[in-house]
Order: sequence, then C-alpha cells, then structure tokens
Amino acid sequence: MRRLMLAVVLLAITSGAYAAPRLLVGNKAADTVWALDRASGARLAEYATGPAPHEIAVSHDGRSAVVTTYGHQDAHHALTVIDLVDGDTRAIDLGIHGRPHGLALLANGDALVTTEASGSLLRVDIARGAVTGVANVGEGVGHMVAVSKDGAFAYVSKIRAGTVVRVDLTTMRATAERPAGAGAEGIAIAPDGGVWVTNRADDTVTVHDPDSLGIVATLPSAGFPIRVVFTPDGQHALVTNASAATLSVFDAASRGVVASVALAPADAALQTTLLGNGPLPIGAIVDPDAPRAYVAISGADRIAVIDTHHWNVLEYWKTGREPDALALVPGEPDALALVPGEAVP
Repeated sequence: MRRLMLAVVLLAITSGAYAAPRLLVGNKAADTVWALDRASGARLAEYATGPAPHEIAVSHDGRSAVVTTYGHQDAHHALTVIDLVDGDTRAIDLGIHGRPHGLALLANGDALVTTEASGSLLRVDIARGAVTGVANVGEGVGHMVAVSKDGAFAYVSKIRAGTVVRVDLTTMRATAERPAGAGAEGIAIAPDGGVWVTNRADDTVTVHDPDSLGIVATLPSAGFPIRVVFTPDGQHALVTNASAATLSVFDAASRGVVASVALAPADAALQTTLLGNGPLPIGAIVDPDAPRAYVAISGADRIAVIDTHHWNVLEYWKTGREPDALALVPGEPDALALVPGEAVP
C-alpha cells in the first residue's frame, strides 16, 4: 500500500499536479497532527509533535506549520515546526516559558504565542528558532491570541481573570485590560475590527471596542462557548459550544443568531477528555475555497463537516485521539509531504 501511495505521489509531482488542499488536525491525546484531504477526509500524512498539540498555524506560503505543544501532566516549553513539503519536524525551545497555547502568525512569519505558566505573550522568530520579545500579560491564564487587522496589536483572552488584554506589538507591552466574562477563552477579530470573546462560564460572547476594550455587545451562546471564528467573507461568526455540542452562527453585522447546528455524531463512542465526557466540539475553521466549515469533535475523535449555505452537518471524518486545533493548507504545485500515514477509507 505504501509503495502504491508513493508511486501516486511521484506521478503527481512529475506531472506538475497540485497537491490536494489539506486540513491539519491536532490530536491532543495522541501527540500527533494529521493532514486530511479537504475533499474526502482521507488521511494523507501524520506528524509526531511534542506533547499535547493545542493550536496550529500555517505559514503564508503553505510550506510549514507551527504547533503549540502544551504538555500533559508536566508543562512543555517548546513549539513543533512541521515542514509540510518534506515532512521533517523541529522543536523551538521557549526556555522558562511553559504551557504554550494560543498562537497567531504575523505577516513577516513571526509567531505570537501565549504561555500560561509564565503569564506571557511571546514573539518568536520561527526561521531562527528564537524568542525575540516577551510581553507580560499577568496572572489569570492568558490563553488565546488574535491580531488586529493592521498587525499593530494583539489581544489575549484570560480564562481565570475573565478579561481581555491588548498588547502593543511594537513595544511588546500590555497597554489595556478590561473585563469580558467568566472563563474568557476564544477570541477573534471581526471585519469591523471588533474583538469577539467567548466566555465559557457565562454562556456569552462579548464584543469589545478594539481601542478601549469596553464591551459594546453581549450575545448569548449557551453550553460552554469555547471558540469563535469568522467566515472568510466576514458575514458570519461561528461559536463552538462544548458542553451543548452545538455551533452557534451569528450574523457578524447585526450580531443576531442565524442558526444553531447540532454537532454530536450519533454513532461515535465518546471519550473522556480534559473537559469531561461528551462530544465536546472545540476547534473550528472555515474553508475559503468551498462552502464548508470544519469542527473538531474532541470527545468523539471526529471532524464535523458543515454546509455553510444550509448550516447542517454533511458528514464526519475520523481523526486521532482528542482532536482540537485545526488549520488549512492550500493546494500547492509540485509539493506533497512524503511522511508516514495512509489514506483512511
């Protein structure tokens, strides 16, 4: 089977064919990232990472991916970088900064990484493998990070504090912190620049002014809202509700609810995760090339594939143990990772 796959890959490369667009899935309990074909869900590759991969970001050229590896019982202090062309991996040591979690890539390729154990937001030069800046975001578990449209500021959600922090990326200093809601976790920037935060213990989404961080709207999203992402056209915000096993869909402009999508697979055996036992959807991402969204169903070891025209689940794809982070890789000419992993029927 492996020889057949290699022959197909070599044929694709020598004929100038494009590699299939891929969905990267971080399997927290398995310490792996899978690459799935975005058309079929077939597994194209598997990469070993550091312990407990939590977030993934793909470089702008689609040739590499950065993974935060949080650690299991013991805190981890490194990132995993995956070469998506040849399949090699390397680690970037973060020194004293443990429990890396939230992740965003800047226009120049640097990464912003929250480190819960040190209460910091790091700037990391991925090419050099070095930490080049440290912002102190304080106690309260700085968890996820999003970057303003102009790249000037980062916004960090703090779970225990229930706040959102703004960091000036020129000086790497926190310049403001304001309340969001209990269990502030997911964070994303709206098309109008507003900062959306999911507050998992309050069952709300708060919308913040990007300058003052004051709350301009509070939206209900019942059932442990844990992540928020926007569709590529900016029209909708998608919020995963972990305990309710639903996806709330909001109109980004009016902030009204458009749909609520049930996500629990009917036939999947549920596993116990860090958040308990249940389907537990967490990571979500929207395909820019097709009317699809993907949601990681952490307790069912599945990806839910969602029709973004009719807001219903089309199918479920198999993953490794406890999927969470998701990232998209575009199709590329003359490049496909030649690493272990066979297509899953």
